[in-house]
Amino acid sequence: MTPQEIAQKTGEQIGTSEWVEISQERINQFAEATGDHQFIHVNEEAAKMTPFGGTIAHGFLTLSMIPYLSQNSDLPRPDGIKMGINYGGNKTRFINPVKSGKRIRGIWKLVEMVEKKPGQWQQTVEITIEIEGEEKPALICEWITQFFV
Repeated sequence: MTPQEIAQKTGEQIGTSEWVEISQERINQFAEATGDHQFIHVNEEAAKMTPFGGTIAHGFLTLSMIPYLSQNSDLPRPDGIKMGINYGGNKTRFINPVKSGKRIRGIWKLVEMVEKKPGQWQQTVEITIEIEGEEKPALICEWITQFFV
């Protein structure tokens, strides 16, 4: 799909990812990588005593799953793309914790797609990370990516 064709989908849902499990092993690996070993993430016995009833994923782990979810989705990719880079975010809200063992998926809505320079497109999307079987999503963010074609 051309960048111009993608731009015509402004305001529409443009992609959904596959479901992926957030296992305790993944949570522990994220804790090791970031140094965030707060008990609600890694101590299953202590976490049982919290209102969550068990361990939960780090909010930043859920956020960091966006590239994986994107790669495992039906999002349209601009024709002739040479590379894409993260440009930043406008808003991020952690709404509902992801309990260990739950599955998440991403839903993308196109907010804006503009050509900044010839061959350099900037895409702003609203991403909702859903938790399987739960009414409230894990997070909603507005994310900006630049594509070079």
